[in-house]
Amino acid sequence: MLRAIEHIRRMRGGAQGHLMRCDDGGYYVVKFQNNPQHLRILANEMLGTRLAARMGLPVPRTEVVEVARDLIMLTADLVMQLGIGRTPCREGRQFGSRYPGDPAQLAVYDFLPDEQLREVVNLSDFAGMLVYDKWTCNTNGRQAVFFSGPGQSRYEAMMIDQGFCFNAGEWSFPDAPLRGLYLRHRVYAQITGIDSFEPWLGRVEQRMTKAVVGEIADQIPPEWYNDEYEQLGELVKRLDQRRTRVRELILAARDSGRQPFSNWK
Repeated sequence: MLRAIEHIRRMRGGAQGHLMRCDDGGYYVVKFQNNPQHLRILANEMLGTRLAARMGLPVPRTEVVEVARDLIMLTADLVMQLGIGRTPCREGRQFGSRYPGDPAQLAVYDFLPDEQLREVVNLSDFAGMLVYDKWTCNTNGRQAVFFSGPGQSRYEAMMIDQGFCFNAGEWSFPDAPLRGLYLRHRVYAQITGIDSFEPWLGRVEQRMTKAVVGEIADQIPPEWYNDEYEQLGELVKRLDQRRTRVRELILAARDSGRQPFSNWK
């Protein structure tokens, strides 16, 4: 477990995350237990992001981050904006996702113009992420950030914000054709058929077993889901059952009125 030692800035987004420096020298986007969305957002982030990493997708490293009461009390910005009021962020174990570099030296964007978007080096990973989002029933649009490392001329995409997988705090699976899609469908230009979703489809169907999901679920701090072990076990069971449904969910997205895969033959 890491320890937060410095607050850098507030982040945009409904969960009101905060960018913080931790005692390993890295920077992490920290989401707190008393965020305005739901306590289970933290559990979803850890389970969802680590599942995506196991599939070989470009997601941040995740850690449990201890945030001490003294740091919260001494940092005016470590608060949650709730309606017309403010409340301090909760102390204790929070969720942290590794920022891709030193924020003072690395520019990170959530939007790229079309010309640059087409040149993203791992654009095909959006197809893999759609496999993941359909499997986990991400009820939010796919979120991503783009950055260019030192000495690199092209951008790389990193997939972020898995908090609304499993239907956020509901832990249910209300599937709909357009859920989980990235808003700018040009990232799917390389998709010409169901085979374009390999190797990720095969990985979900063959490797993401109940045992694998359960192993990752066991790593979640129990306070992030109110010690509701039975409900967590049911979530693991449902994910196992859904592995064989991902192909049909992708086909439903293809056949939607939005037609996200313009080059599907």
